[in-house]
Amino acid sequence: MSIWRVSPTPEELTARGTGSMPGHLGETDAEVGPDFLRATMPVDERTRQPFGLLHGGASVTLAETVGSIASMLCVDMERYLCVGQEINANHLRGVASGNVTASVRPFHLGNRSHVWHIEIRDERDNLVCVSRLTMAVVERRP
Repeated sequence: MSIWRVSPTPEELTARGTGSMPGHLGETDAEVGPDFLRATMPVDERTRQPFGLLHGGASVTLAETVGSIASMLCVDMERYLCVGQEINANHLRGVASGNVTASVRPFHLGNRSHVWHIEIRDERDNLVCVSRLTMAVVERRP
């Protein structure tokens, strides 16, 4: 059973990020499952820190992007907005090249808040970063 209110394709989700932070970092949505999303991001000149490794801020951006998209897919987007309230991240392994993939699953899906677990892995499936994201679900104002 799916947790999503709508079921966009990965291509539709990727297109939403064009012209904003996810697009600038080369993020692409790779998979939509019944209770998870996956997105990838290249480790290149846009996402590395000066010492040649994946920038922690890029990892957090990827985590918040997949968590934010996931929250929006769980609500009536005509009535509600989902906004980031808190995020934390533990950076566990350096990555110098290739792609990283973020997978997001819910810890909690309430009426006013969502809490997401995000894992970022490298191309060899090594855990690079773990993150927890809390999203506030707020009513849209006219």
